[in-house]
Amino acid sequence: MVSSTNETAPASGFRWTQLIIGLICMAMMANLQYGWTYFVGPMAKAHSWEVGSIQVAFSIFIALETWLTPVQGWIVDSLGVRGPKFMVAAGGIAAALGWYINSKANSLEALYVGAAISGVGAGGVYATCVGNAVKWFPDRRGLAVGLTAAGFGAGAVVTVIPIQMMIASIGYAETFFWFAIIQGGAVFVLAWLLRAPLPGEAPAASAVKVLQAKTSSTPGQVLASPVFWLLYVMFVMVSASGLMVTAQIAVIAKDYGVAQTVILFGGTTLIVAGIIDNLANGGARPFFGWVSDQIGREFTMAIAFTAGGIAYWLLGVAGTTPWTFVICAALIFFTWGEIFSLFPSTCTDMFGPKYATTNASLLYTAKGLSAFVVPLANVLKSYTGSWHSIFFAASIMNFLVVGLALFVVRPLRASITAAQNKSAVGQPAE
Repeated sequence: MVSSTNETAPASGFRWTQLIIGLICMAMMANLQYGWTYFVGPMAKAHSWEVGSIQVAFSIFIALETWLTPVQGWIVDSLGVRGPKFMVAAGGIAAALGWYINSKANSLEALYVGAAISGVGAGGVYATCVGNAVKWFPDRRGLAVGLTAAGFGAGAVVTVIPIQMMIASIGYAETFFWFAIIQGGAVFVLAWLLRAPLPGEAPAASAVKVLQAKTSSTPGQVLASPVFWLLYVMFVMVSASGLMVTAQIAVIAKDYGVAQTVILFGGTTLIVAGIIDNLANGGARPFFGWVSDQIGREFTMAIAFTAGGIAYWLLGVAGTTPWTFVICAALIFFTWGEIFSLFPSTCTDMFGPKYATTNASLLYTAKGLSAFVVPLANVLKSYTGSWHSIFFAASIMNFLVVGLALFVVRPLRASITAAQNKSAVGQPAE
């Protein structure tokens, strides 16, 4: 029998390699969501499609990216050590195929098919990389998930300018094609370096500062838990508020009359905002993940979502000049992106690591539900004639989540975790 020292020694460096590979794979998937906004206008112009109809494709992408992840997570967990490499490789192929279809789509129906296929691929990569992170890093779960999710949040930052330049020079269709080949190919190659930790290989979660259960719950037990559904509702509210802006940022800038204003080194407001927004979105995930490892998930949610509620309000009342638009949009991205580190970490803290990929994926489906608010935002904007009502609704949703986190979720989690830990005394650790 191999000693625990020998089992955990390889993990000290190897697990960071796994984290970096996962981060890169996530970055390769980022444009599927965060680069989308730059294709909307050119597609609408080329085919005379309504923006609202095009954004249905975005909703389909988000839905398929999230709603199938429990199945994908279950496959990964069932395959054990080999699960991550097979799922991420398949995800890279599907993502590339989806964007290739987008490049050839001459009808909205074809665009929706491409969105569905790319969504399935992105979801497989996302669920697997996040699940791998929480398994390898029980001692730094918030930070590890935050860094992994940062790849998806900030990964598009290096391609904001190339995408817009390529669309301007060779058209949106060719841009879709080349990014499909490059990004999908990179993910497929890197996938074969991934694996889950062997039993006992990941370090013990010693001296953690947050509430953590000592037992693991099955997906069925998770779905029967009221606190899971409370977290689900909270995720939907915060995710919906953020997606309304991330999917519409180019449209909002255009409506405010600031999109093409040159403000820095020849870059327009939209280009500068795109770079800073992606940096803020990505940076928020490890930052707030690390903070949550220190002070707790719910207290961190309260800080982030209070700031988020204020940020939406500011964009509505003060974001009509180029630089105020950039600053207010960056604040929104910074206070929204952390949901993708805080919620998976909270879920795994609550329900244990054994089925972490599946359980975190069940919670992640909330993002898919929230995506269908995006087209409704266009309808509300057309009805009211401005974005102010949308920003107001987003602010209210964030403030409601703050109250739920502090006064409902934390007391419930403390009570449930104490009961689980008490019943686990004398049982072998998982």
